[in-house]
Amino acid sequence: MNKIKNRHVVALSLLAITLFFTANCSRAKKSAENISAAPQPDARGDVIEVRERMFIGQVNDIYLNTANYLGKTIKLEGIFKAEQYQERDEPYYFVVRYGPGCCGNDGNAGFEVAWTGDIKQPYPAPDSWVEAMGVLDTYEEDGYSGYLYLDLSSLTVLNKRGAEFVSQ
Repeated sequence: MNKIKNRHVVALSLLAITLFFTANCSRAKKSAENISAAPQPDARGDVIEVRERMFIGQVNDIYLNTANYLGKTIKLEGIFKAEQYQERDEPYYFVVRYGPGCCGNDGNAGFEVAWTGDIKQPYPAPDSWVEAMGVLDTYEEDGYSGYLYLDLSSLTVLNKRGAEFVSQ
């Protein structure tokens, strides 16, 4: 039961943080270049890139409109994190950025990531700056369904770090 509670805390924390920022950002006056927080396909039209600017708003849009994004390839950069729970043999992996939360900059926005299928690769060291690309999918665990994650096609450690703390 504790594992289920921990999973829900992580998932709800990510959603709550992104909802908080979307609500606050919607109050701000929108400029011509910042009309939509929704991730846009790149020039090829096949990859949705979550960009540094409006990172939290873009992630929030994916969580709130999951049906529009399931099965689509998503790319984002962020901090690679691993969370190990005693009740589970394998850790959960995430790519996140920090943002305002209840106690300063203690919020996280991003996605759980996993290698599945035939393309399994090693995971990088925690706190590495990575570019993750994968298909948005859901899974069921312990009777609860709808956990979002990126089914990885690539996970690349980058030398140059982006903004670890974002506010929109």
